Amino acid sequence: MGQLTRSELRIKIMTVLYQINVYQKNKMLYQVDDILKEVVEVENEFVKEMVYGVITYQKELDTIANQYLSGWTIDRLGNTDQAILRMGLYELLYTTTPVIVAINEAVELAKFYSDDEVRKMINGVLDKVYHDRELNDESR
Repeated sequence: MGQLTRSELRIKIMTVLYQINVYQKNKMLYQVDDILKEVVEVENEFVKEMVYGVITYQKELDTIANQYLSGWTIDRLGNTDQAILRMGLYELLYTTTPVIVAINEAVELAKFYSDDEVRKMINGVLDKVYHDRELNDESR
């Protein structure tokens, strides 16, 4: 197997986050590293950083998501949708990935794995978070 592209790696990240979500909801014990090994054959820094980042900041990410999901909350979304939204928010807020890439990648995943309504929600949340951050940065 050759090197995976970042887009392919994001599918792996989504899968790991999905699994973790299922375990958490069912109050099952799990080891993040075991899930990583199952999903990603070769150890990958990008995947690890993203997965552990989302887990570390999950409360913050969910709080932000809920602020922007008008009349909706992240825990009402499906496991896959939650994984994509958390990953997109994490990448947007906590990594050096260019904003447009972070948003596009999340929306592309949502095109494949979420329904149209949810894809629009994810796009809307990421877009609004980005624009609000821009305004805050300019006003400093």
